[in-house]
Amino acid sequence: MFKTPLKALLFGSVLVATSFATSFSAQAQNMHDSWNALLNKHVVTINHNHSTEVDYAAIKREHAQLKTYLDSLTAVTQSEFDAWEKPKQLAFLINAYNAWTVELIVSNLTSKEYPDLKSIKDLGSFFSSPWSKEFVPLLGKTRSLDEIEHDLIRGSGKYNDPRIHFAVNCASIGCPALREEAYTATDLESQLQEQTVRFLSDMTRNMAQENTLSVSSIFKWYGDDFEKGFRGANTLQQFFLQYPDALKLIPAQQKALRNDDMKVKFLDYNWDLNVRH
Repeated sequence: MFKTPLKALLFGSVLVATSFATSFSAQAQNMHDSWNALLNKHVVTINHNHSTEVDYAAIKREHAQLKTYLDSLTAVTQSEFDAWEKPKQLAFLINAYNAWTVELIVSNLTSKEYPDLKSIKDLGSFFSSPWSKEFVPLLGKTRSLDEIEHDLIRGSGKYNDPRIHFAVNCASIGCPALREEAYTATDLESQLQEQTVRFLSDMTRNMAQENTLSVSSIFKWYGDDFEKGFRGANTLQQFFLQYPDALKLIPAQQKALRNDDMKVKFLDYNWDLNVRH
């Protein structure tokens, strides 16, 4: 006489367990939803989709939503992070860098000061840059933006993907676009590829003319990252040759680049704020 109640009890337990697992999975998948909503709403595409502008004033009006998202990032423990797959870790770190950069801008804005903030570099001092400020509570300690980028992402040795330079955003016009959506583990590969093509194909920052390839200073500052074997690229030239269409390289230029006969020139960087007025 106990068979039916026992079956019902077991079935109910399965439902509860399944519901919990689904809820946990959804929570993990939706971690960046609120950040995604802010980006969708306040990041505007310009320059034929090569660049974006950010309505920092509008984000400041929704500062509570941004802070709630940042708090959710802070709540992630090192052990939780370590248990994730690499794409989820990298998406988390890129989103954290970008969101805390936006926080640095909006937390220093007032209606009076807003027009006077011309560059994120204005938020530094003579002795330190804004990227060296330790104001980011992440993975159990207070960190700087530099630490997120150079230690957790680049210096960890885990990811070895130079395309991250087209995903992290320094709130400047010279920087690759702040993407209009959050990075996710599921879409990370396609997002990084799109960001790379988006940046390389911008002829205001990367252009081939006759026997000279003029490129962003990003490739000067972080040249070593593009020479660590990503998809077989052991030189900067080999990395560029993975994207001939984006750079609009004709066959003769591709050959010259392959033979190291093409001059690579680094352009000046525009540190003006990527602000939507």
